[in-house]
Order: sequence, then C-alpha cells, then structure tokens
Amino acid sequence: MAGYQHVLDTPIEFLKGVGPVRAELLKKELSIFTFGDLLCHFPFRYLDRTQFTPISQLQPQQQFVQVKGTLGAKQFIGEGRNRRLSAWLHDDSGQLELVWFQGLKWAEKNLTVGATYAAFGRLNFFRGQYSITHPELARLDDGQQASFAGRMQPVYPSTEKLKSRHLDSRGLARLIQTLLEQLKPTDIAEILPSDVLQRHRLLSRYDAFRYIHLPPSEQEGEQARQRFCFEELFLHQVRMARLHRFRHVRQPALMLKRSGDLLQQFYRQNVPFQLTEAQKRVIREIIADMKSGRQMNRLLQGDVGSGKTIVALSAMLAVIGSGGQCALMVPTEVLAYQHFRTITQLTAGLPLRVGLLTASIKGRARQKLLQQLQSGAVHLLVGTHALLEGSVHFHRLGLVVIDEQHRFGVVQRGRLWMHLERPPHVLVMTATPIPRTLALTLYGDLDQSVLDELPPGRQAVVTAHRTDADRLRIFSFLKSQIDQGRQAYVIYPLIEESEKLDFKHLMEGYEAITRAFPLPQYAVSIMHGRMKPDDREYEMQRFVRGETQIMVATTVIEVGVDVPNATVMIIESAERFGLAQLHQLRGRVGRGVHKSYCILITPPRISAEARARISIMTQTNDGFRIAEEDLRLRGPGDLEGTRQSGLMEFRVAHPIRDICWLEKARAEAQRLIAEDPLLQKPQHQALKNFIIKQDQQRGNWIRVS
Repeated sequence: MAGYQHVLDTPIEFLKGVGPVRAELLKKELSIFTFGDLLCHFPFRYLDRTQFTPISQLQPQQQFVQVKGTLGAKQFIGEGRNRRLSAWLHDDSGQLELVWFQGLKWAEKNLTVGATYAAFGRLNFFRGQYSITHPELARLDDGQQASFAGRMQPVYPSTEKLKSRHLDSRGLARLIQTLLEQLKPTDIAEILPSDVLQRHRLLSRYDAFRYIHLPPSEQEGEQARQRFCFEELFLHQVRMARLHRFRHVRQPALMLKRSGDLLQQFYRQNVPFQLTEAQKRVIREIIADMKSGRQMNRLLQGDVGSGKTIVALSAMLAVIGSGGQCALMVPTEVLAYQHFRTITQLTAGLPLRVGLLTASIKGRARQKLLQQLQSGAVHLLVGTHALLEGSVHFHRLGLVVIDEQHRFGVVQRGRLWMHLERPPHVLVMTATPIPRTLALTLYGDLDQSVLDELPPGRQAVVTAHRTDADRLRIFSFLKSQIDQGRQAYVIYPLIEESEKLDFKHLMEGYEAITRAFPLPQYAVSIMHGRMKPDDREYEMQRFVRGETQIMVATTVIEVGVDVPNATVMIIESAERFGLAQLHQLRGRVGRGVHKSYCILITPPRISAEARARISIMTQTNDGFRIAEEDLRLRGPGDLEGTRQSGLMEFRVAHPIRDICWLEKARAEAQRLIAEDPLLQKPQHQALKNFIIKQDQQRGNWIRVS
C-alpha cells in the first residue's frame, strides 16, 4: 500500500480476504476498484441485532428475529438430497428449531450441545412450530461474540455472481469491517469546512464512515446517514453554484439589443389568440436575459398544454430579428416534423426561412440545407440528434432551444456549440413538470421560468380506470364519441410479442380495433417507432385531416402531436407506464373545445404501486402534483432521464425526503461560493481537491453542459 498516494486509493485486491478473483467480480458487479470504493458501498437498511426476543413472544409476522438459549440435541433427518441437520434452542420460555440443509459436516463438528448461543435469521412458522433455517450463530458462554451481536447489522446490495463467491451482504460486511479496522482517523480527510460542520452538528467524516457501517444503535446510524446526505447535496450544490457563476460571466454569441420588428410583426399578424399573463411574464424574462450581456441558460417548465411553443418561438423570433440564427432540437422525428409544421404555419407571411434536419433527410437535399444554414439563408433549424453532427455549421447561432431536454445527455447538449468562440443563449424546455426540490437539485445552475397558467379554453381531462372486463363498454363509449365527430388514440406499450411481458402488443391491438371498428364506417391509423418516417408522417396527416377516426400507436405520440378534435385517450396496460408518461399521453387530448376523456385499462389484479399511480391519475390533472408523487413513489434515480444527466448519483440523499437538508446544503454552498468562488482559501483546499478528483472520474461534465 506504500506505493499509493493515499490508502483509500489502494486497489481492492490488496485487501485481506479479497484476492484477484474476488477483486475482478467486485469491479464488474459493483464498480468497486479501490479501498475507497468499498468504503462508500453503503448499506441500504439495517437489521436490529440489539434486542433478543423470548421464544414464547415470537410472532408469525416477524421477518428476522434474534433469540438466545441453550443448544439441545442434534440429529440428522432424511436421506440424500433431503438430508438435514436439526437442533433445538431452548430458553426459559420455550424452544425453537434450528435447521441446516447445507454445511452439515461443519454444523455437526462446531456446534456444542449444552452451550449458550445467540441465533439470528429469518423466522419460519409451520404447523404451529417456529424455526430458523441456516441461522447466524454466536456462542455466548466462551467469550466469542459475532460481529453484529448486540449491534445494528448492515444489509448491503450484492449480486448473484458475488454471492457465488460468498460475497453476499454478510460477506461484504466482513470485508468492510476488515477495512475499517486498519483505517486511522488521518486516513479519512475531512472535506467539509469546520464552520459548516459546527453549524449543522454533523459527524466528522471518519466517524460517519464507522457509524454508517457499524452503528452501535439506530441513532448513530441515522446521524451517519444525515452526514453523508448533507455531504452529497452540498457537493452537488457547490458545483451548481460554481457553474451558475461561470455561466453568468460568459459573453454570448449574440446580445439582443431590442425585441425586434420581426417579433412585433408576428404578434400583430400571426398570433390569433391572447397570450396568457404567464406567457407574457416568461417571454419578458427570456428577452431581459438575452439583453443582459451574459449568456442565458434558462429552464422553461410548463405543464401539458401551457403554451411553451409560442414562448420559445417568440424568443427565437427576437434573436432572428437581431441578426442571429436559432436551433430547435427535439428527441424524435415525429416531434421534429410536428414542430416544423407548427412553426411554418404560425409564421406564414413572415420573412423567415425554417429548415428541418433529421437522419432521414439525405443526399442533395441535406447538402443544400447545410449550405443554406452556413450562409445564413436558413434562420431557424428544427432537428433531432442530427443537429449534433460535425457537418452542421451555423452562420451565427444565437439561441439553442432544447425541447424535452431530459432525452439528451449533458455532453450531447454541449456539442452544438463547443466549436464556437462564444456560446449561444440556451433555453431548455420540459413538458414533464419537475418538483421544486428536484429542479433545485438537477438544474440549480439554470435560471428557471414556470408557465403556471393554462390558456383559456383548456379543459381538465376526465380520467377513469377500467379493467379488461370493461372493454365492450369502452368500445361502445368510443363509438358514441366518433358518432359525434370526435377522434381517439389507443396506446399500447409494445410493438411485438415478448416472452417476458404478458400484455397485448400493438399489432394484436390494431387487429382487435379494426375488427370492432370495421370499414367503411370507420378508419383506423397505426403508428410506431419502427415505421419509416414518410409512412409515419402519412399516417399522422390522415389522422390530423380527420380521414381516420382512431390512431393506434405506441408512445411515439407521447409529445408533440396536436389534434384538437381528438377527445379520447385509451391507454392499454396502463399499469406498465410511469406517472410522468401517463400524464404526457393524457395531454394529447383536451386540446380543443370539446370535453375529453382518458381511460386507463389494466388487468383486474395489479401491484399496489401500480394501483397508487392509477389512483393519482384519476384524482388530478396537475402535472406538478403528479411529478411530486412520481418522485415520492419511485425515487430520483428512476425518473426518466435523470440518470443520463450524471447528476443524480446520490448514494444516500433523496431530494424529497431530505428537502430540509437540501435547502441547508444549497444555502451553505451559495454562501461559500459568494465568499470564495475559486475555493482558494486554505480551509477550502480539501473540498476543492475532492471536487477536482470527482470531476476527473466523471469526465468533467461541469465544463460541457
């Protein structure tokens, strides 16, 4: 270990009990490469080993129990594979059977009849008798103590491959205990400023590591959790504060000098409706940002149907009117075509050239578009990931708008302007409302605008939960809507058969719908991600023109599709969808003047978590409340897109549950960066070095986003 700069940087194979074979498994299965990685492999819960339960007080509903008593006679029962060793543990109140199916020779040799033992394990109850299979045993009458007898026992994440090498939770616990025994307080440097530790009464880093792995009691374990919760949130908020400060001193490629005649002409001639007060407020915020002389980095949040498109278009027209170009990047071709069509229609008659670039546009058409873009003849380019290709060059890129930003990684987003001397303004939009706590965590570096008002005429969608048994009633209701001139979506989760998933796939559903709604009275469209773009566009336009009454589709229509005449959204196998996705799909209806409906179809029996999601959908149309519930039910690491952002790698913290610590960490981080933005003071060197090391390991995303 002497050859390594720090003991925690020592390769894991040098820890006693690991070796090369186990080390390779730890690296592949858990990304544990060093002593420090193992130390940061935290338990996800604890088993209470501080209490002993009298045998007579055991209850069938208990999962894990700890008892102590005298070991009675041992006996072998059965033959061959069914052979087992049975022994009885007696205390003053009763007896409990201990059973072994494996390691019989070891148990027979090492267990002493008449000795006093502590036994811990999962409680079984069969035919009125309690038993523990393969218990953890510690002899109590000869001075030997089990590692966790009388303590809180940590439970660690593991994998089947690790378990095959005896690295289950207990095996990992033994390795971590071995590591802790050889670490000194000087081996674990404190990274939080001393005044921060004192203000919030936090454990030292050394004590926190000891207590999170070996807590003497539940209280010490929680104190350790709080220390690491604060540390994770504080480090993240320091990064956000530094990035926010860095961005606010960069000069942009274009500074808006006025809102421009083009924008005023658009309002006078092309906008057939009154903007909401929320839309006007957000447009003012964006234009003020772009006039400030610093690069704008702003997140625009708005629920489904709140009018983000008109806000983004206003910002783009202001930039184009000042001599700049704009890019609108979206995640799918369907959405790109939809935006291109909408913008072209909304700006008809204006001196504006709009281009469309997707992977499907090739050959001469592509070359011509790229030449016009580089010369400045194309003012606004709508596109997918194709905008990130090296062949795409703008004449003067002034504003990048990223729609459904969670579909793009941090590094991806930066590719559009990495080659530019000065960066463009950036507006990222999401129709998936983000709870305030998560927005602070994910986008603390961005200024934020929220469209919290729906345009006049938007109606709440009536949402109902039905089961497969209600299908005939649902089809009858759908026919009544179509007879009134309305249209409908029917959404399926899959395109083809899957042996693992037992719900109906798209093609089966399409055939069932066409049988129930036959030609010539009805016409049905189908759309999914594997269709050629031209075929998707053809089917979409048939539906938009009203030539088909029903659109059978996958979630490819989740965002961007706007057909005001569609009033019914039927979601098959709704239990398979997350809350955010269900809310997005529901947002495809209720866009016109007619009352609209969303019908969630599930099997009669679904999980408690799925039932909770369905219940929330039927109770509210408020996207922000739905987002809060989604975060509460699933946790931040599972929300769509947050993992790819590289920002939600929290081992301990939970932005909803730990909102109190998040707000404290944010306040401390802002205070610190205001006083010492470059972390140059001596008392901040350990923190700075730790952040630099982490950024190197992460690929330094902070400079790219």
